[in-house]
Amino acid sequence: MTDIKLISEGLKNNNYRILARAISLVENEDEQADGLLNEVFRDTPPVYRLGVTGPPGAGKSTLLSRLVRLFREQQKKIGIIVVDPTSPFTGGAVLGDRIRMNELSSDPGIFIRSMATRGSLGGLSRTAQDVADLMAVAGMDLIVFETVGVGQGELDVARASDTTVVVLVPESGDSIQAMKAGLMEIADIFVINKSDRDGAEKMKIELEMMLQLRAGEDKWIPPIVKTIANNGDGINELFDTVQQHGKYIRNAGILKDKRSARMIEKIQALVSRDLLNQFWSPGRQELLKNKLEELLDRTLLPVNLIKDLKNLEK
Repeated sequence: MTDIKLISEGLKNNNYRILARAISLVENEDEQADGLLNEVFRDTPPVYRLGVTGPPGAGKSTLLSRLVRLFREQQKKIGIIVVDPTSPFTGGAVLGDRIRMNELSSDPGIFIRSMATRGSLGGLSRTAQDVADLMAVAGMDLIVFETVGVGQGELDVARASDTTVVVLVPESGDSIQAMKAGLMEIADIFVINKSDRDGAEKMKIELEMMLQLRAGEDKWIPPIVKTIANNGDGINELFDTVQQHGKYIRNAGILKDKRSARMIEKIQALVSRDLLNQFWSPGRQELLKNKLEELLDRTLLPVNLIKDLKNLEK
């Protein structure tokens, strides 16, 4: 039995130590990673995925900690992927998952993994979806993405998740940021956290006014839930709202559409990767280096170099 088969069996037996090892293989783009993902593909169940996103400082981690407890009361096993900014020095995640959600780390029904964005413009690591699949194989009943707020790239969160929760705070400017960042389009549920602060009701009214523009486009109009994560206010309402959205997209056939779109993107990404690897032979890389000065001097058009690269024998 190969190492990959041993890891595969360990995942199916819900071995968290093996899960951590498997995630490292995928995240580090180890040569065995593809083989492992292929090995477990048929055993990957369609686990529900929840995305929690919003600007830095909105209290997402505290909110998520309390929300996850309610799911645990239903005996659900939870996999949490915390996607953090990449350190420019180490390439690792700047903020540790167990620092921000220490109270959850001792629960045997919760597995938390911190991942770096590694330059992914959407704030969601390219490998985060594969990691979610590994967690599903390892017996998780719910996968949660908690991501850094990075503007337009929040679209990545919506594509990765079945339900997207956008967390905002009442401070002035957040409503403007919501419009600019495209959060109006991706949010299935809005949360105004720290709603005991001044401006919370004003923000709620502004969001409601903006959401009126979506009336008629979709039968689901994103609810706005006011919370105070530090003391738990509004968490039960948020929990109920997440479940209501899950029921809605199942009944409307939207959940199947979301999963179909993710599979298409996965295949497209794999094709793009393989074609790039095939294209950039040593000869073509050498030609690019040799022609670099001409490109910089503007004496060679990029389109002409591309033609030469295509015509070059591997």
